[in-house]
Amino acid sequence: MPPAFNNAGCLEEELPMTVRVTETVRKPDREILGSQVTGLQNKITELARELEQVEREKATVEESHRRYSECQRGREELLHDLIRSIGLLEESELNSRRDAEQMARTLAGLREAIEKVRAVHDVNTADPNWKTDLTRSLTTLDNARMELNSARLKWTLIASQPLATNGSAPTLAQLDSAKPDFAAQSFAERTLTGLAYTWPLLLLGSLIIITLLVKL
Repeated sequence: MPPAFNNAGCLEEELPMTVRVTETVRKPDREILGSQVTGLQNKITELARELEQVEREKATVEESHRRYSECQRGREELLHDLIRSIGLLEESELNSRRDAEQMARTLAGLREAIEKVRAVHDVNTADPNWKTDLTRSLTTLDNARMELNSARLKWTLIASQPLATNGSAPTLAQLDSAKPDFAAQSFAERTLTGLAYTWPLLLLGSLIIITLLVKL
């Protein structure tokens, strides 16, 4: 094999075959490694895009899960509030219906009492039974007053209104308590009491006797 000369015309030493083969191999190895680096970089870029896509999908799923949980929680809370509200209204309706029935009974009692009170008339003292009529009238007024007081205890609407009578009208019990207790009186007291009730009759009888004696 002829000797090799360099560009300066100097004789180059012949390199061993292994060195020339190594230099020949190294150049393609660098290209391969560079292409591998480029490929890996492309893969990294692709994985980054895929990771970004996964992150977006993850955010979408998390948002959907949050909205689903919010919907479930809102549904349960709304059902609870609706059931509680319905229960309270049903209880209030039942109480209102019960109060309405009781008020209707109270109104019926007051209407009956007012009709009885309107039927009470002035007692004719010329009637022999005027005391009985007076007792009956007082009993009617007492019953009507008790009906009114019972209604005032049940309903604050009328309890807040002042009474026109204001306790000025005496009840039958008060009149009975005002009657003289003959059993507790002495004989002289009972005699005077009897005389107080009978002196008009005694006076009338005396006048009749005197008139007859004068005529005779």
